[in-house]
Amino acid sequence: MKVEFLKPEIPVAARQRCADPVRLPDRDLSASEVTTGWGRDRTSLRICESRRAAAVAAVDGAAP
Repeated sequence: MKVEFLKPEIPVAARQRCADPVRLPDRDLSASEVTTGWGRDRTSLRICESRRAAAVAAVDGAAP
């Protein structure tokens, strides 16, 4: 009997680095700047979670 360990295939998108949060300037922000930065951070978080879920699914052998 031969034991062979198979390395799971991780999706390419899951290997991409997550985006850093929006850099805040050293001053008070306008309402527009807060809304724009918050929206970018939320979008980046959703994309990153999607990649993470795909990687976990690849390792577990399930569909994301």
